[in-house]
Amino acid sequence: MDIRPLVFAIMGLCGPGAVCAATAETDVYNNDSVRVLDDVTVTAIKQNADLSLQPLSATVMNGVQASVWHVNSVKRLSEIAPNFYIPDYGSRMTSSIYVRGIGARMEQPVVGMSVDNMPYLNKDNYDFDISDIERIEVLRGPQTTLYGRNTMGGQINIYTLRPMKYQGSRVLGQVGNGPDGRLAISHYAKFSPRVAMAFIGDFHYSDGYYKNHYNARKVDTEKAVSLRWRTQWNPSGNLSVDNVAAFSLSRQSGYPYEYMGSGVINYNDTCFYRRNSYSDALTVKWNAGGVTLSSITGFQYLDDNMTLDQDFLPIDYFTLTQKRKEWSVSEELVLRGAAGTYSWLAGLFAFYRHTDMDAPVTIKKDGIKQLITDRVNTNDRIPIRLEWGEPELFLGSDFKIPVWNVALYHQSDLRLGDWNLSAGARLDYENTALDYHSLCDASFAAYMKSGVPPRPILQKSIKIDDGGKLRQHFWEFMPKVAVSYDLPMESGSSVYASIGEGYKSGGYNTQMFSEVLQQRLMSQMMQSMPQMPGAGGGSNMAGGNAGIDVDNIISYKPERSWNYELGAHIGCADGRVMTDMALFYIDCRDQQITTFPDGNTTGRITTNAGRTRSFGAEVQIRYNPSDRWAFTASYGYTNARFLRYTDGADDWRGKYVPYAPANTLFASASYHHPVSDRWTFLYDLNLRGVGRIYWNESNTLSQPFYAQLGASVSAKCSWLTIQGWVENVTCTKFDTFYFESMGNSFVQRGKPCRFGFTLRMNFDAE
Repeated sequence: MDIRPLVFAIMGLCGPGAVCAATAETDVYNNDSVRVLDDVTVTAIKQNADLSLQPLSATVMNGVQASVWHVNSVKRLSEIAPNFYIPDYGSRMTSSIYVRGIGARMEQPVVGMSVDNMPYLNKDNYDFDISDIERIEVLRGPQTTLYGRNTMGGQINIYTLRPMKYQGSRVLGQVGNGPDGRLAISHYAKFSPRVAMAFIGDFHYSDGYYKNHYNARKVDTEKAVSLRWRTQWNPSGNLSVDNVAAFSLSRQSGYPYEYMGSGVINYNDTCFYRRNSYSDALTVKWNAGGVTLSSITGFQYLDDNMTLDQDFLPIDYFTLTQKRKEWSVSEELVLRGAAGTYSWLAGLFAFYRHTDMDAPVTIKKDGIKQLITDRVNTNDRIPIRLEWGEPELFLGSDFKIPVWNVALYHQSDLRLGDWNLSAGARLDYENTALDYHSLCDASFAAYMKSGVPPRPILQKSIKIDDGGKLRQHFWEFMPKVAVSYDLPMESGSSVYASIGEGYKSGGYNTQMFSEVLQQRLMSQMMQSMPQMPGAGGGSNMAGGNAGIDVDNIISYKPERSWNYELGAHIGCADGRVMTDMALFYIDCRDQQITTFPDGNTTGRITTNAGRTRSFGAEVQIRYNPSDRWAFTASYGYTNARFLRYTDGADDWRGKYVPYAPANTLFASASYHHPVSDRWTFLYDLNLRGVGRIYWNESNTLSQPFYAQLGASVSAKCSWLTIQGWVENVTCTKFDTFYFESMGNSFVQRGKPCRFGFTLRMNFDAE
């Protein structure tokens, strides 16, 4: 096949007006050199040195860029990478990520995350403050071959500063409106040529931006602490040991959900989220000439509590608590080798995760009235009136959820002149179980409506103490092939094509057990009722509330996809112009969708849509016309629709997939201005945009495209940097989340204009 027309067409993009996205640091962001590939290979266990030359879509950010754009958590990555969106709503527990039209509001994620090579196995623990970031990689498209389950949308790799590379002390102080404040202190020391340590502490306080009309208090306040201790030991030239222990604590109020009927946040019961987490990652790397063996051992512990006024209204309807204690251990062995033009990688990965969860639902007086007694008392065909025996109905649910997984994977890369061929596969087995215990203890009395005084006909106590065990297991074979061609250009450039399978594991809808328990309670109530003339039998007295199909709603199936991608990495003008482009098509089967069942239910479920498809395009551009200027831009377009999805009442075929944005946009212009031998100024103007986002399957409600403008000015003098910054300069109004519960609609509004100052002091060791 003659590829010269394609080559010439791509080279035409690199004319004088072309711009593009560089994954490397430039002089505007760092006075050091642009690319340090050998250093990248030290930290990246699985990837090759330069992601910009690999057959995949990737966005790479260095630590200076992270500082300028205030990226200190995963939610701050939203829109910077094209077609990558993390809405900022709810609490730290909420880390819903959407990439290329696929995503998840709850349960299993579509994007994996690792910090210093250790995988985080629960997306509820993704969102925490990270200090001293060295590099962030956002890989898009299925990464299941190397990273496994739940990476069908991509992978986030975060690397923090290493004490073997840097020695000294750092202090960061930040204050903004709200008020909002942050203090980070770190110290890096090298005790000998072979041993180095780092100690990092990060403290964050926020008074929030949203107020509860019910009690005039802020509902999104937070106090958070993050601590990290890193030790690096190189006992010999070919052996390295790296251990990172991290602890984080978060105390949040919340949730700032506004009732659309009144236009204000207004609820009466307590809401909060509290989390303690600990992790330890031990990486041992042994280099034996042409072969490298790496071992990554991880331990994670999560202790959190989410308590909600689940109706989010100033009524006594129902509350939800989810207390969880979860621990996990993981082990990964990665073997890499190369011989001439052939390189290979093989790995073994295994983990075990155990979750103990207590998730009771308390239905209060207004809920009892609407969910239970009114269904009988307001029915003129039923001659009976019910009275509940207790002021509250407690629906208890306890769960034990053990999950274990083992996987083998391999990838081969072969260079044939300008051609590069890559093929890989992963064999994955997962076993998950649910050991559940549900209980409630209630009583009621039944009276004849006729007669004065009302005549009692029944007084009944109902006790339910139910338990059981469910189990699922999944085998999955995930292949991926890619081919790339090196273009005859001065800077490293290539075009590529890839095909890969994405996979997201199945699981259980624990939040629906309260609904199942409620239906069992109603069923026993109706069965205990006497047959009354005109009532049509006890079962009809439930007010038309049919039972729930437990087998259908408790478990959900895995989600699978095939991703087809064409792309290019183009470098020209001695690396000052870099462009990354990609076209993709995703065929997704059994996509996991979060829904609220019809009616006055107290739970939400993850269900499987029959089939969806999404296609789109991405472009990243970085242009550095001089050592002082840097221009960055990224844009992503996604068209994601249902091909087959019926919820039992409606057919949503052809509708857009909810919550996945159609467009993402990021642009930044920076100018590096030395004003004297000591002082340097850095000016940055940036823009983030996202939308349209549909909120429901019928596509009747949506958030149009919106953009937020930000700016910063930094003054640097030797060890001191002072930065003034502002975000959402124009006070753009937008919604970050919409949902329906109990027949009511709620939204969370986007954050208003924010501004402040950041002080950084870096005392480098001599």
